[in-house]
Amino acid sequence: MTDKNHLLIAGLLLSAFLILSACSNSYVDDIDRGDSYKYRPGFPELRMASTVYINNDNKPILNITGELVKGSLIYANENDNYLARFTVEITIKENSDTGNILIRESFTDEISSETNDIVNSQAIYLFEDEFEVSPGELLVTVSLTDNQSSKQTLRQSTVTVPSPGTNTSAITNVSLLTKNSDLENEEFNQATTYDIPSRMDSLRFRFQAINRDQETGLNVEMRLMKFESDTSIARPMNYSDYSPASIQRIGIDYDEYDVVQSSVRNLTQPGNVIIEYNFHELERGNYRLEVSSGEGEDQIYKAIEFGIKSPNYPSIKTPKELARPLAYLMTEKEYEELMSIEDPAALKNAIDRFWLSNVQNSNKAREVISLYYERVEEANKQFSNFKEGWKTDTGMMYILFGPPMYVNTYTTQMVWSYSYNREDPESNFVFDRPKLKTKFYPFDNFILRRNNFYYNVQRRQIQRWLSGSILSRPF
Repeated sequence: MTDKNHLLIAGLLLSAFLILSACSNSYVDDIDRGDSYKYRPGFPELRMASTVYINNDNKPILNITGELVKGSLIYANENDNYLARFTVEITIKENSDTGNILIRESFTDEISSETNDIVNSQAIYLFEDEFEVSPGELLVTVSLTDNQSSKQTLRQSTVTVPSPGTNTSAITNVSLLTKNSDLENEEFNQATTYDIPSRMDSLRFRFQAINRDQETGLNVEMRLMKFESDTSIARPMNYSDYSPASIQRIGIDYDEYDVVQSSVRNLTQPGNVIIEYNFHELERGNYRLEVSSGEGEDQIYKAIEFGIKSPNYPSIKTPKELARPLAYLMTEKEYEELMSIEDPAALKNAIDRFWLSNVQNSNKAREVISLYYERVEEANKQFSNFKEGWKTDTGMMYILFGPPMYVNTYTTQMVWSYSYNREDPESNFVFDRPKLKTKFYPFDNFILRRNNFYYNVQRRQIQRWLSGSILSRPF
């Protein structure tokens, strides 16, 4: 083969690669993966989502939904009531270099309770607002300030607002609404995070198809896909590392999936049509619902990804939810016996017996149990990705050892230090990052660098929990 032919083939391959890369970038840009919890201890817990639709007057409307965890506020005792006040500010501006502010509004509200149980409540204060907006790409910012502590939490999202007056067909972003069908008079509410508790057993996906093609109409295709992903509990610290090609190390494989359901809908009349798809009791796992129309450069594509987690996620309430994280304190045989108990009451009794038989002091046991499950919930909020946060390597270390004194994060690894001595192998732990977090792989996935040496380190820490000395000697 001549050099000229080699150059021609290389040029064709490069062109094909650039075309595929451009398509892939556009494809991924139109996938909404929601938000994470972005939990920071001591700060208000705020979650938000924003969606757009065209109303009956043919005007674009931006819907903003926010969720505030009530127990994340600071409460003061006023007239025998526990009271917290907070201020929410919503800013909408152009997502451009100029960033012109289009809308800015704020409101102040309060939450009160007759008991101090509210300080630990994971119940949600829900707020929702709508604004008429102009076509274009917008940056939405919601800030919430705890008026007692003056601490503030910010959440942002970008939305693309289609033009109702254009002659081009379009599909708005897909919104995900959830509902617990076991509750009477429960309504669908906008999901604000990637993680969906499985008690929200009814899911509704809603979007608008804007048909401007009077001749051929608009064919809208829908696919619900479930991806292969890791669901395992983190291995002990002294076990061998995961193999490079294993799903435990990869985390989630977007090339391996099952199509749960698919359909095609043909819109023959011009105008705006609201389309909804409903699903009930999806299995735990990671999903993408995608809608598209057309092919090639003319293709319209929108998608939303989400993960189904445990029933009360990120909280821990049911006996099964309480039992699973005990894998880090039990032997394999103990854990197998515990998880084989089907009756919820019997399982709860077995969990209580485990704690009391080890700690052997009911008051101290209550404190240890409270600390352990507080760590589990915090791990869920800080390290959640394609699986529950407590199952991750970082989650396991956080639960057993608590928050590190220092965290050093590099491109491909992270180091947690539990001592001023950065050279002490018993108090410094290295996590590797198999894949960088990008729009193609949107998760932080850190894998502990395991070693046989850690057997005694982990064993001593487990004994601190089982004896109750964790309360006075955390590490």
